Amino acid sequence: MFVDGVRTPFGRAGEKGMYWGTRSDDLAVKALQGLLERNPNLPLDRVDDVGIAATTQQGDQGLTLGRTVALLAGLPITVPGYALDRMCAGALTVSTLMGSAIGFGQYDLAVAGGVEHMGRHPLGGDADPNPRFVTEKLVSPDALNMGMTAERLHDRFPELTKERADRFGMLSQHKVQAAYDAGNIQPDLVPVALRSESGWGLATEDEGRRPGTTMEGLATLKTPFRPHGRVTAGTSSPLTDGATMSLLAGEDTAKELGLSAKMRMVSFGYAGVQPEVMGLGPVPSTEKALKLAGLTIEDIGLFELNEAFAVQVLSFLDHFGIADEDPRVNQWGGAIALGHPLAASGVRLQIQLARQFEQRPDVRYGLTAMCVGLGQGGSIIWENPHYNGRKGK
Repeated sequence: MFVDGVRTPFGRAGEKGMYWGTRSDDLAVKALQGLLERNPNLPLDRVDDVGIAATTQQGDQGLTLGRTVALLAGLPITVPGYALDRMCAGALTVSTLMGSAIGFGQYDLAVAGGVEHMGRHPLGGDADPNPRFVTEKLVSPDALNMGMTAERLHDRFPELTKERADRFGMLSQHKVQAAYDAGNIQPDLVPVALRSESGWGLATEDEGRRPGTTMEGLATLKTPFRPHGRVTAGTSSPLTDGATMSLLAGEDTAKELGLSAKMRMVSFGYAGVQPEVMGLGPVPSTEKALKLAGLTIEDIGLFELNEAFAVQVLSFLDHFGIADEDPRVNQWGGAIALGHPLAASGVRLQIQLARQFEQRPDVRYGLTAMCVGLGQGGSIIWENPHYNGRKGK
C-alpha cells in the first residue's frame, strides 16, 4: 500500500536554477526527512529498506544513495538501503520492487524514492556506451537523444501534429497553475533551504511553471532537435532538479501501526520497444499491467502520464482511443510544466494520483505510467481505498 509521499519543489537545472548550490543527496535527505516528519508515529527501526533511484550515480549522486541518505536523514543504522537506475523509471521501479517484497511477505515497511540533479549531472554525462550498439545496428546513433526520439513519433504518426502537441503543452501549464490556485500541489511539497551568493532563501514552489503560455507563443519557438521539426521547449519537459520519497507498507502492518493507505498497488508492467521511439514504451507496459490485473483501459478512471514530451502522451492516448483533453488524464498538469527530474518522477506521479484519489471516491482505479530511455516503458495500476462503489471506474 502507498501510505504517503512527498517531494521537494522542482527547480530548473543549471547555474540559474534555485538548486545550483545545493547537493543532490541533500535534496534526497530533505525529502526523506519531510516524509518522516509527516508520519511521526512511524517506528523507524521497523523500516526494512530504503531504495533511492538516480540516473547518473556519481559525485553527490553516488555511493549507494539509499544507504547514505537514510543515515543522513536520521534512520537507525540498522536500516539498509540501495540505489537503482532505470533512467526515467527509477523511482517507479523502486516502488514496484519494494511493493513486491511487501507482497511476498519479506518486508513490512519500505521507503521508495528518487533524486536527480540535472544541473550537476546531465543525462549521459561521462557515460561510455558500448560502440557495438551502433556498429551492430542495435540502435540508431542518435537514439540517446531524447528529443530526436520524440521527433520520430511525429514522423511515424502524421496525425500527431505539432498543433496537437502545442495545445497539450499549453494546457499542461494551465492545469498546473489551476492546481496550484486550488491548493492541490502545495500540501505534498517539502520546503528546501537555499544558499546562494545573495544569501539564504526557501524553495516552496516548482520553479519552471509558465502559466501564461499561449498557442501563439508556442508557435514561435525553435525546434532544437531538428531543423523544421515539431518538438520545442514548450512541448518538452525541462531539465530539472528535485527529489521524491514515498512510504509503502503491508496491509497488516499498516493496521498494526495505525497507518492509512492512500492507494493500493494492483499490478505493474515493464516493456521494451525500439530505442529510437522510446516514447511508445508505456503502451506495451500498460497492456501488461492491465492483463495482469484483469482490467481494461476503460476501467482506469484517472491517468498520471509522465510528460517527457507532449507527443509521447498523445501517442499513448491515440493507441487506447482516449481524447487529447479527456478530463481523466493529467488533470493537474504534468512534467512539461512541473519538470522531470528523471529518476524521481515516478513517485511524483504517485503523489498526484494519491491526492486525486482522496477527492474522487467515484474512481476505483488509476494508472501511473512513463516512457524510459533506451526504449522502455513502466506502468503501475493503483486502487483507490476511498472508492465508494457508486459510480465512475
